[in-house]
Amino acid sequence: MLVLLPPSEGKATSGEGPALDLGTLTLPELAPAREEVLGALTELCSGPEETAMDVLGLTPGQADALKRNLDAADAPTLRAADLYTGVLYDRLGLPDLLESVPDRVRERVLVFSGLWGVVGAADRLPPYRLSMGVRLPPLGGLGAYWRRVLAEPMGDLAGDRLLVDCRSSAYAAAFKPRGRAAERLVSVRVLRERTVDGRVRRSVVSHMAKATRGDIARSLLLEGVEAATPEELAQALRDLGHTVELPEGRPGSARVLDVVETG
Repeated sequence: MLVLLPPSEGKATSGEGPALDLGTLTLPELAPAREEVLGALTELCSGPEETAMDVLGLTPGQADALKRNLDAADAPTLRAADLYTGVLYDRLGLPDLLESVPDRVRERVLVFSGLWGVVGAADRLPPYRLSMGVRLPPLGGLGAYWRRVLAEPMGDLAGDRLLVDCRSSAYAAAFKPRGRAAERLVSVRVLRERTVDGRVRRSVVSHMAKATRGDIARSLLLEGVEAATPEELAQALRDLGHTVELPEGRPGSARVLDVVETG
C-alpha cells in the first residue's frame, strides 16, 4: 500500500543538512526532469520580480520565496517530513512517525511536488516555493509536465499495491493510473454531515478536509494497515473508529472513499 500526499503551501524556511543531491531522492531516474524544472524556475526567479511573482502566484509578502528558489541548488536541506507544514502535516506528524515506524513511512509515503515530481518523507530537500498548478515558462503546466514524466516510473513503483490518494486535484493531475491499475487508486473525500431543520445534509469540505486526511494517513501508518483492496481499506478504517463509506466504482476507474464527519 502507498499513501499519496500533496505538499503544503506552508514550508519551513531553512535547513541545516547538506546541499541538494538529486541522486539520493526517491526515483533518482527523475533527476534530468528535476534539473529541467529547477533550471526553469531559477531562470524565472532571476528575471523581473513582478513577472516571477505573478507566474508563481505569490503575494507581495511572499517575495522572499524568490530568493529561496534561487538558492535551492546550494541551500542547506532538511527532510521532506520536516519541510512540509500546515494542517495536513500537523495532523499526520511525519517526524514522529519516522521515529516510531520508520520503515513504514519510508516504504509507503510519497509526496507530490511541483518542483521534484514526487519525493519520499526522508528525502532531503531545500526550502522552495513552486505549486503544481503553475504554468512555468517554457515548460508549461507542471501537472501535465509531470504526468508525462511520472507515468512509467510511478507505475513501476506502484505495481499492484493499493494507492490511498490524499492529494488535492492539482497534485492528483501529476499521476493518474489508467485501466485496471486505476481501480487500485482510492481517493479520500471528506464529507460534513449536519442536521438542518430535521433533515440530514452532507457537503464536501475543503480546508478542514486536510486535517481529516492527515488523521486517516496517520492511522494507516501507525497501525500498519495492509489493505490490498478498497474494500479492505474501508473495513480497516472502520475498525480504527472512522466513519467511512465506499460507493460502487466503475470498471477501469479510481474509487472514492468518503470519510464522514459530523457536526
